[in-house]
Amino acid sequence: MTLRVERDEAAGIAVVTLDREHRHNAIDLETAAALAGVWRELRFDGDVRAVVLTGAGTAAFCTGIDRSAEVPQPQSPYSADDPLVAIGPKANDLWKPVVAAVNGMACGGAFYLLGEAEFLVSSTSATYFDPHTSYGMVSAYEAVYMAQRMPFGEAARMSLMGTAERLSARRAYEIGLVSELAEPGELLEAALRSARTLAGFPTEAVQGTVRALWSAKRAALAQALDQAPALIALGNLPPERQAALFASRPPGTEFRLR
Repeated sequence: MTLRVERDEAAGIAVVTLDREHRHNAIDLETAAALAGVWRELRFDGDVRAVVLTGAGTAAFCTGIDRSAEVPQPQSPYSADDPLVAIGPKANDLWKPVVAAVNGMACGGAFYLLGEAEFLVSSTSATYFDPHTSYGMVSAYEAVYMAQRMPFGEAARMSLMGTAERLSARRAYEIGLVSELAEPGELLEAALRSARTLAGFPTEAVQGTVRALWSAKRAALAQALDQAPALIALGNLPPERQAALFASRPPGTEFRLR
């Protein structure tokens, strides 16, 4: 299994953990399908009223799509299959609150998940970045989600600077991407504290409030995401050129932390 789900029925909480620590919790096709299935399952679980989402280990929350994943594409210039487009709770019609507990690196496709969480609790050692442009790829879905959670200039800077720069947990907190900081060993408990509070309230009122909050930006989000496939098709380098860029960047290349 690439995903762990642990339920505390007495508290009304489920903890969903990306469990591919050996791959920095990158999402392969099995994990993508498992995430969609878990969110749909939790819709029907009356004993779960709040969710914490995190990654196994301390090195990474999630590093996006696993580069080894092979994604079949339809033979049409008008459609493209994105394996991450349905991995988030809102994409699966779950309106129970989701608190993200971010440990280590959160980059690239991780923002599909973070973009659909209600709020983020971050380890002080976490970092946030978007590598797309460095490797000849358009940051479309990721940039859209982050532009809704961060000041525009900060979202633009992170999306455009690629691997040259990482956003520190402190800076992420200062600009409002993160709502709470916790020391690494206290991260999960900090997220669980909020989840316990949310689970202790009448779930109908909580879910209605979640839905109301998302309605404030859902129209703009849907319109922006509709443009993503065309922008990716226009701007992405061919796969072989992307692979060459990945291969030419040696491990441990320096980046600026801000």
